[in-house]
Amino acid sequence: MRLSRYFLPLLKETPSDATVASHRYMLRAGMIKQNSAGIYTWLPLGHKVLKKIEQIVREEQNKAGAIEMLMPTIQSAELWKETGRFDAYGPEMLRITDRHDREMLYGPTNEDMITDVFRSFVRSYKDLPKMLYHIQWKFRDERRPRFGVMRGREFLMKDTYSFDLTKEDAVKSYNKMFAAYLNTFARLGIKAVPMKADTGPIGGDLSHEFVILAESGESEVFCHRDLVEMDPPGDVDFEGDLSHIFKERTSLYAATEEMHDAEEFAKIPEDKQLSARGIEVGHIFYFGDKYSAPMKATVMDSDGKPQTAMMGSYGIGVSRLVGGIIEASHDENGIIWPKSVTPFGAGVMNLKPGHDESDAVSEDIYNKLVAAGVDPLLDDEKGSIGVKFSRMDLIGLPFQIAVGPRGLKDGSVEVKDRATGEKQNMTPDEAVDLVMKAYA
Repeated sequence: MRLSRYFLPLLKETPSDATVASHRYMLRAGMIKQNSAGIYTWLPLGHKVLKKIEQIVREEQNKAGAIEMLMPTIQSAELWKETGRFDAYGPEMLRITDRHDREMLYGPTNEDMITDVFRSFVRSYKDLPKMLYHIQWKFRDERRPRFGVMRGREFLMKDTYSFDLTKEDAVKSYNKMFAAYLNTFARLGIKAVPMKADTGPIGGDLSHEFVILAESGESEVFCHRDLVEMDPPGDVDFEGDLSHIFKERTSLYAATEEMHDAEEFAKIPEDKQLSARGIEVGHIFYFGDKYSAPMKATVMDSDGKPQTAMMGSYGIGVSRLVGGIIEASHDENGIIWPKSVTPFGAGVMNLKPGHDESDAVSEDIYNKLVAAGVDPLLDDEKGSIGVKFSRMDLIGLPFQIAVGPRGLKDGSVEVKDRATGEKQNMTPDEAVDLVMKAYA
């Protein structure tokens, strides 16, 4: 993409209500525009990152055996009344009435609706287990929306729902999602620690939050330091026994503020105790028959007797992750994107548009990176060199290739690694090779 043809509305000044790094940089880098409290338009740069995160989440869900579908944003209140949640959920639910005076709502979550889907079509234990998921916009009418997309009212979420015949089988599904989440967050370039958590309004007796450690985190978390450095499971057999992955993580102390046990935490060797601020980016629950029982979601077992399905739900805040990644990866100059979700693979800066050699070399580098599938951004606009460099730092592309007459006198261009700040002078072909190898 050529910058001269792109839509990148940068802000010079930080809005006064942007108090955390992700909110500041997403506004300044032209990723989002606020429409009303907690509701944002996703501009091209932000949308590219959002879709990359969504695709990684989708791929890891598919590997775990979950099946994608799509449920509507507007739900009938009747389903929520069956489970007793319509009145119990609270003011965060946006309740609406259609022209026929039917009670509706803008879905904050989908346990009730997916249970209705299940009971409508699944009849036999032979059809179990099943894991169904969708990636859909949600709405929760937060009293104080803040921190940009970190705590907005409208947000994009992946939620998976598992259905099993027994609790033992349901725990196997839980372990699948547990492992899938570890791999997902690793691919996104972040370290998310699973922590014992409160089940909240979703319900159940088994629950873990996946938490990124960041200074701007909403609440305090406590864990064994080794959990932060553990490698993801990687290539696992999702049809096999994954309990060892679950046990390896949960055998070490990790808890959110609500579930913290100071006495247990004190038993950890002092050099291994870690207390920090955390950002929740995923939450998984096993809640048994909390929804299936009142909604009569049953299947026939091998003896021909009806059995209530055992359920779990598993959420990942896709839009929240955009902010979470920035909170975990930025500096005073701007965003530092992991290569897996960067909006563009590299930035090529023509430092002097109109200069024949600078134009030719910039175009050649750009075209070679396009051919290699790197998806570069070519800064072909006229302007000061300082503005070009600060713009590239702000939007956080992993590699910056600066092409100008001074370096070309020696046949070289400057390549900057955004994460480390390291700069190297090399030939244009060497610069192309370096970037291509980074994405190989």
